[in-house]
Amino acid sequence: MSILGRTPSLRLQLSLWLLLPLLGLLALDAWLTYERAMSAAHTAFDRTLEASLRAMREGIALRDGRLEIDVPNLALELFDDKAGPHVFYQVRDDHGETVTGYNLPGPPGARPPLYRTVFYDTVFHEQPVRMAAQALPIHDVGSARSQLVWIVIGETIEPRQALAREILVGSLLQELVLVALALGIVWLGVRRGLRPLHRLSDTVAARSASQLDPIEHRDLPSEMKPLVRALNQYVDRLHRMLQARKRFLADAAHQLKTPLAVIQAESELALREPDGERVRAHMRVLHGTVRHAAKGVQQLLSLSRLDPESGYAPTLREVPLDGAARAVALEWAPVARRLGIDLGFEGDGPVTVRGQMELLQELTANLIDNAIRYAGDGSAVTVRVAQEADGAALLQVIDNGPGIAPAEREDVFRRFYRGESGQGVEGTGLGLPIVREIARLHEAAAGLEETPGGGLTVTVRFPAPGGQPLA
Repeated sequence: MSILGRTPSLRLQLSLWLLLPLLGLLALDAWLTYERAMSAAHTAFDRTLEASLRAMREGIALRDGRLEIDVPNLALELFDDKAGPHVFYQVRDDHGETVTGYNLPGPPGARPPLYRTVFYDTVFHEQPVRMAAQALPIHDVGSARSQLVWIVIGETIEPRQALAREILVGSLLQELVLVALALGIVWLGVRRGLRPLHRLSDTVAARSASQLDPIEHRDLPSEMKPLVRALNQYVDRLHRMLQARKRFLADAAHQLKTPLAVIQAESELALREPDGERVRAHMRVLHGTVRHAAKGVQQLLSLSRLDPESGYAPTLREVPLDGAARAVALEWAPVARRLGIDLGFEGDGPVTVRGQMELLQELTANLIDNAIRYAGDGSAVTVRVAQEADGAALLQVIDNGPGIAPAEREDVFRRFYRGESGQGVEGTGLGLPIVREIARLHEAAAGLEETPGGGLTVTVRFPAPGGQPLA
């Protein structure tokens, strides 16, 4: 199964991203709602406790120094509820002795002011209980004496919890309805918002393989325009790569058509010849044509690799330009000597550039090959490496041949261009285009100028360290 098959849809992902935070918020809200409900329940039921305290206070009297307590029914009827809470009460004197009721725990902390009701939570008989306590003086009218008593009354908290749960359930049901409505609205909004994306997907899917023109994005939402622009840039790069491939195939057909025809003709003639010497003559032509075709194919492959649309990016590091040029000049020295050409090298000292050694050697080899090929037998070719005052490096190949007319000096960098000076000279017309592409990859500039005294000077200028690109 593909990755796309296992990945949830965008609509489902958006729904999950919205649902999970909503569930978290709903849980937090449920906890807060329950706390608020319990607080409200305490407030309501505490009033009942306080009313019971006041009712009990009416039934306490002091006569002849003795406390008489008559707990009115009203004090306990206030708790008559279907929830059935357990009610506890206590009346005790100032010494803490129970006069009537249960031995309930008193309020924590210091003694509160008289007539002030204190509410507190405690545990009695292993049950959580809400208590209310009040201290008040009881006066004996006959003897003008008084005594301080404590009235404590409490109830278990089941009714309060039931009320809080009822409030919580009602609140949650209401919020669940709101959440469901919100999710429905979000779902519809996401579905409506994704319609332009579906239309774009249908538009792209309906295109043919050869339809590489840009996708129109004027009527799309602003959020989708960056995606369409990125798609158009990708399609444009793909179009350029396809064009580069077509150009390579056309160049290969152009370059190999003539050599293959010559090879076929010469091989047929060689097969018909009974004379061994004449066969060898045909084979020499055949061999030269094969060498020419092999070199053309090699240069075509190199040019295709260096094409700007191929995406090739060399690894540049500090390399000795003078060392690369000297090594190539030594490799071409036997060829120059065989043709009677004086091939020399000039260098003022170590010259370092940021580049790739293999490409620099290929650039130098193409320049020397062109100079030897077009300058003619008996000419002089000089490879020169120097460094200018501003830090820029120069690689020059200088010859004293016929040169190139100024009007053609830009045209010779085009593929397969053969100017007036190239007529009758064996060549492919790809050497200088390769030189310009390698120079471009090194941010260098390649140019032609006339040699003083006649001839041609090809100069490749490399930027100074940290300087601006020249290409």
